[in-house]
Amino acid sequence: MTKKYLEGNTYNPDIYRSDLDHWQEGDYTVYRTTQWSAPGCHDGCGILAYVNKEGKLEKIEGDPANGYNRGALCMRCLDIVEAMYAEDRLKYPMKRAREDRGKDAWQRISWDEAFDLIEEKVRYFQETYGSGSIVVQQGTGRNTTFFHSTALCYIGFNSPSDTGGFLSGSSCYGPRASIMALMAGCFLISDMSQALPERFDSPDYVLPECILIWGNDAIVSNPDGFLGHWMVEAMKRGSELVVIDPRLTWMAAKAKYWLPLRPATDAALAMAIANVIDEEGLIDHEFIDCWTFGYDTFIEACRTMTPEKAAEICWLDADTIRAAARFIGSSHPTSLQWGLKLDQQVAATPAGQAILGIVAMTGNIDVPGGNLLMVDHAFNLALSTGSNWRFVPEDQRKMILGNNVFPMHAQGDVGNMAQEDVVLEALESDGKINDVEGDMPLKMFVLYSTNPIANMATEAPRIYDAMVNHSEFNVDVNYVLTPSAMAYCELVLPIAMGPERNSLRAWWWPLRSIRKTSERYYECKSDEELVAELCNRLNPESPIPDNDIAWMDQILSESNTDLTFEDLKKKVIEWPEWHYRKYALGEVRYDGQPGFNTVTGRFEFTPVLLEQFGLPQTPYYEEPRESPLSTPELAEKYPLILMTGRRSWEFFHSEHRNLKTMREFHPDPLIEVSPELAEEHHLAEGDWVWVENHRGRCRQRIKITPGLNPRFVMAEHGWWFPEGDRERLFGVFDSNINNLTTQCNIGQSGYGAPYNGLLCTIYRCTEANSEVLPTEQVTEKGGWSYERSHLDF
Repeated sequence: MTKKYLEGNTYNPDIYRSDLDHWQEGDYTVYRTTQWSAPGCHDGCGILAYVNKEGKLEKIEGDPANGYNRGALCMRCLDIVEAMYAEDRLKYPMKRAREDRGKDAWQRISWDEAFDLIEEKVRYFQETYGSGSIVVQQGTGRNTTFFHSTALCYIGFNSPSDTGGFLSGSSCYGPRASIMALMAGCFLISDMSQALPERFDSPDYVLPECILIWGNDAIVSNPDGFLGHWMVEAMKRGSELVVIDPRLTWMAAKAKYWLPLRPATDAALAMAIANVIDEEGLIDHEFIDCWTFGYDTFIEACRTMTPEKAAEICWLDADTIRAAARFIGSSHPTSLQWGLKLDQQVAATPAGQAILGIVAMTGNIDVPGGNLLMVDHAFNLALSTGSNWRFVPEDQRKMILGNNVFPMHAQGDVGNMAQEDVVLEALESDGKINDVEGDMPLKMFVLYSTNPIANMATEAPRIYDAMVNHSEFNVDVNYVLTPSAMAYCELVLPIAMGPERNSLRAWWWPLRSIRKTSERYYECKSDEELVAELCNRLNPESPIPDNDIAWMDQILSESNTDLTFEDLKKKVIEWPEWHYRKYALGEVRYDGQPGFNTVTGRFEFTPVLLEQFGLPQTPYYEEPRESPLSTPELAEKYPLILMTGRRSWEFFHSEHRNLKTMREFHPDPLIEVSPELAEEHHLAEGDWVWVENHRGRCRQRIKITPGLNPRFVMAEHGWWFPEGDRERLFGVFDSNINNLTTQCNIGQSGYGAPYNGLLCTIYRCTEANSEVLPTEQVTEKGGWSYERSHLDF
């Protein structure tokens, strides 16, 4: 049977459409399913799960019959068995007293006791402070990001306070998602044939002549429903690359044009590229004339940024900018694959607007090989962050923190989360901010697939201080005990992993099932079970069934498919019918008319709503607020430009640090420096260095990277040390690059924050300068003295 699956390692529609969802292979039962759960990612790849007679998972292989990933798996997925049976995986619900925060004083309790405690606290905070005082913080990598955390928040707690884990400026897809919503009315994603069952062999597909990769190392990070190796497949078939990235990545090394711009200057480069494309007549006149609004105003703004001016700002060559722009504009089609670095700068909104404008002006919206309009999830499944928004009463919607300060945050499905920086200021001030009518103190936090002080939260020491001193009762739902849970949670709940759960996955295409194949680890519950049970306990009017299968069936019944969960579990994966140029077919607008789901019904180069929000309608360049140009005195002391969030094969954000195999490959945190910078500081590969600026410092090991500008360094995020002392919070601040980043220093839209493009210096770690490590500095000595940023309400 396996031989039938593996022959040629190519997609076979006969196998894909069969009802063969499991079979016997010796002593194993082999299940076809998908993986998208803790340890997490943004995808849903097909796997073969080998389960022994005792119901224990023993091996994972890629499923070649799954058309989404065609058998390819990352090393994290291949290591699921180790993750599932890791010694430090949470086994039971545990509680401790508030006065024991930071202490290893956990007591095992039952699920009934845990739910009783949650209900007691929820009722108390609802009656004493209002439902909005209960905050659900969602991370990424589990189903929680899309419909579990919002269901728990909106339905279970009756609270509007769903938000990220202090992710400043919503700087993970928020800026791009919001500008896509304003300009196109929905998400767009690079077309690598993933909407078509036959994939690259489909007669409807056209290979991109140019793939524009902007701020994304996709073969390592695989973001947002996208697998980077698809681009490698396109390259084998003839696609060429333009890569815009300060680092010489593998993709950049293979590119026709590589533009290593100065970090956080993307808007200037995008405007210059748009200027050249227009100047040389490489625009799609038919698309612009028939389907768009505001092009003349948009391009007039871009004409203020010549290649020469952009070259000066971005530290690039003007001729290279012109040549790359010419290639982008003359290729048919061109496909954009963009990444997180676009979001992690103060000027994220205008940068995203200019880049998406390039896609539209060249006619690459929803054409084969261009950028797909993802109007909804496959079969219109209610699996988005806004899918539970309908259950929030109108009076509650007005209480969402940040909507009055940042009206762009209030728009559409991407804008219903509380703005993270406003959440911090409300927490620090005990609710005394002028964003909602009256005070709204934040008292209870539920951490759902997030580990803020290790990962998401800029200014991590500030978040630690705020949560320890201002919150009253906190719950962590996770698969291991994290530094954030140790620092400030009273209750931890053990969560099931992928092979232990039943769920659905779209995001966006095709539809996939996740099935329970293995016995549960001790007393772990799946997110689906936990949320369904809690919502029904806390809310007598909960529309959610009280078990996972019934919930999945309900979601399917409300979609455009007749499949039940049992049907989909056998199929594993299902592609709906796909149409290109949906805007011409009436498949984009809610009213069924041709056009886009925007105010004007057209693709809006200059979104009408931006003007109503009091924001500039056209793209613009804003110099980073800390840079050699804007803060020259600071740059004299901290001359290096700091990039953060370096991705690796082994880890997903702060996950996987507890796995021996992953740490064998990647034992320590790394900071990339150029050979020239290493020589200047007399540093060798693997030396420990301090990375420091005026906010704080952390230590990481040197990784020498040829091709990197000597003025740039690139540091890793998400580091903590599970092998370390629990009561020292696993050393979470020692190598934490978010000791150096800043909260409440965001773009005027409320989106975008400088995780990327700040200033720093590096110097060798010595015994003398390492007597007090950052974790001790933060938790016992009050942190570092510096001036904190605050929002201007």
